[in-house]
Amino acid sequence: MSSGFRLSADGVYRCEAFTEMFPWQTHGFGTRLGNPTADVTLRQIHSASVLNAHGLTDRSQEGDALITDEMHRSIGIRTADCVPILLVDSVHRAVAAIHAGWRGTAAGIAERTVHGLEHTFGTTPANLHAAIGPCIRSCCYEVGEDVAHRFAPIFSERKPVKGKHMLDLPEANRRQLQTAGLSPEHIYDCGRCTACETDLFFSYRRQPEEPGRMTAWICRSA
Repeated sequence: MSSGFRLSADGVYRCEAFTEMFPWQTHGFGTRLGNPTADVTLRQIHSASVLNAHGLTDRSQEGDALITDEMHRSIGIRTADCVPILLVDSVHRAVAAIHAGWRGTAAGIAERTVHGLEHTFGTTPANLHAAIGPCIRSCCYEVGEDVAHRFAPIFSERKPVKGKHMLDLPEANRRQLQTAGLSPEHIYDCGRCTACETDLFFSYRRQPEEPGRMTAWICRSA
């Protein structure tokens, strides 16, 4: 579902649906203009590893997704083309932050995070809402035959365009979230491409000599 995302005065993108429906949380997707920090992040390794943030200190563990229901302690991930996804459990008030590169996506990190929320906090997937932030889009993300082959089961209807394999990584994650039980109406995608808009976002593929990172974070505040 397309939903409004707003660039706030502090230079951070925020999902308006999250802000309006869930006043008990705060969140944001960093940009070049504003890049908040999070209390707990991971040493990211492009995996499908999901960790409970309880008891963790910043960057003390390796992995690519964090879940928590703690209050006043933000969790976050860093991206520069990979897909940042934030999840909110509207009933149990658990939250998650996901770093989904192509390797993590191929390994099902979005689904694994949903299952982690289910098993740890009793989350029902139908009560989850997801915000997909700025990332590289299919307009700019050409991949090789080997990577395209990994995603063939997800995109069985798609064929190469003029011999090129253009990977739609956010759509792959959207489909995985739906497979895990999220309603399509609960998935909000900002639609912004990091590789197209390098004045606003860091893009490793477009500008590898300027390897900045943007933080996507979420915090339960009540």
